[in-house]
Amino acid sequence: SLTVPSSAYTDNASLSHRVPPIMQTMQKIPAACGITQNAPLTQKLKARQTARPATNRRSLKCRAEAKNIMLDNQARSTMLRGIDKLADAVGVTLGPRGRNVVLENNFGMPQVINDGVTIARAIELLDPVENAGAQLIKEVAGKTNDSAGDGTTTASVLARELIKFGLQSVTSGRNPVSIKKGMDKTCAFLVEKLAEYAQPVKGSADIKAVASISAGNDDEIGQMICDAIEKVGPDGVLSIESSSSLETTVDVEEGLEIDRGYISPQFITNQEKSIVEMENVRILVTDQKLQAIKDIIPLLEKITKNSCPLLIIAEDVAGEALATLVVNKLRGVLNVAAIKAPGFGERRKALLQDIAIMTGAEYVATDLGLTVATTEFESLGMARKVVIENNKTTIIADAGNKEDVAMRVAQIKRELENTDSVYDVQKLSERIAKLSGGVAVIKVGAATETELEDRKLRIEDAKNATFAAVEEGIVPGGGAALVHLSKMIPEFAATLKDEEERLGASILEKALVAPCRLIASNAGVEGDVIVDKVSKSEWRMGYNAMTDKFEDLLASGVIDPKKVTRSGLQNAVSVAGMVLTTQAIVTEVPKRKMRPGMNGSQDMDDMMTM
Repeated sequence: SLTVPSSAYTDNASLSHRVPPIMQTMQKIPAACGITQNAPLTQKLKARQTARPATNRRSLKCRAEAKNIMLDNQARSTMLRGIDKLADAVGVTLGPRGRNVVLENNFGMPQVINDGVTIARAIELLDPVENAGAQLIKEVAGKTNDSAGDGTTTASVLARELIKFGLQSVTSGRNPVSIKKGMDKTCAFLVEKLAEYAQPVKGSADIKAVASISAGNDDEIGQMICDAIEKVGPDGVLSIESSSSLETTVDVEEGLEIDRGYISPQFITNQEKSIVEMENVRILVTDQKLQAIKDIIPLLEKITKNSCPLLIIAEDVAGEALATLVVNKLRGVLNVAAIKAPGFGERRKALLQDIAIMTGAEYVATDLGLTVATTEFESLGMARKVVIENNKTTIIADAGNKEDVAMRVAQIKRELENTDSVYDVQKLSERIAKLSGGVAVIKVGAATETELEDRKLRIEDAKNATFAAVEEGIVPGGGAALVHLSKMIPEFAATLKDEEERLGASILEKALVAPCRLIASNAGVEGDVIVDKVSKSEWRMGYNAMTDKFEDLLASGVIDPKKVTRSGLQNAVSVAGMVLTTQAIVTEVPKRKMRPGMNGSQDMDDMMTM
């Protein structure tokens, strides 16, 4: 029979000593208030709430943070002080004889930098209004870097001059909206003139010149970038990495690289290097998971008849299918290997299609109703060589149709133009490189960590400037192109009907000479004298600050990418127009910091404030 513990028969009276005292008190409250046990529940609850002792709980205060408002000329002049501070710090790096800037790090060694956008991003000013102005110039540098990859210092200096001259006119009572319209119209005119005068990149000499100038007149870096682009082509990708040695080298990765290794180590053919090597390989590309024997037996029979190696790229190969491949591999019946498909989700499908197009294979996709069991031998792709390591696979293929590859590259470029995601831009660029040319890895070496960081930033600027030059062409460097453009403005300004719009054009005319003047000043010569000489010369002529000569800049290799000049001009005009039309600035009031040992009631109230 079922045994029941004796404690189960204990009456309720014997449990009274187990009830906590607070519960006994709560049970007595209704009787103390004259309420019977049969009274409604709401009446009992009300009595209990009334009987509760009042607590001295401190109430929380909720209020919005205070704001500081600054208006009119005071707001604009304070912002200009912040703009001047940032532009002065960035401007010292401009030109071939520009200096470096030291950036303090919270951890590690300080950085010695010559890159404008890196310096701008590191600057935060104490005064919130001044900092707002600095952040606007930082936006100019950032946008120029994102679109062109170089020219950030020029854009920052140009924006400062536009704002300075524009605020002088606004303070004297001119309409900032009309001034902005005049600047915008003039900018559009100058962009058209840039496109008219720009010259296409003609050969390796132009590429080397662009890269050298952007890297701070470093011919070694220029030659390195030139060699890398010749190997991977204009659609290739240049990757910059740190080297463990003191030397800087360029390694070109041939073929299509996939970040997936062999599924089973039993596929290894070179035991010494632990890699799989196969030549004249047939390739199966599918998004299906292969597990059953019946899925692969028909295809394996066809491979055996033709006596050729086989590489399977599938979502996964497991179970009986994998066992069949391994057994036949070990017995010498088949020379076969399998890897998992790269990527995830929709990106996986896109990468598999890229592989199929490059190898001339038919993409065996579930969405199309295709299966591996019914795949014909002619549907397989072809690769000249395949090398599979533990975590990556390299496919060197020549079988792809060049027209199909070109169409695929054009399609990916259209996707690249329509995306704003930095991650998507990187991945799409890699796909273009793998399809069209390849990937060149520049391994940067230096004696110290400080020099390494500076050298990597210089090479990054040189790489971006080179691709920008290949894309849109080149113009004279050294700020000469902007000086020559300023001489075209009076003729255009005469076509503007509104007087204040003509004033906006005049402001742009005066500001465009600032980069050339600053390059000359950093080289130790009188900037205004240089600007005057350059303005009287032809389009190709300008001042070479490195040799201290006036010469044909295009012939001597002092050139800038047209895209860099255009992006800097447009971004500077855009931000300058926003600053000129600013009438009020709202900033947060700096919070008071408590000193150690302060225990007053007012400070406690501040701590409780949300």
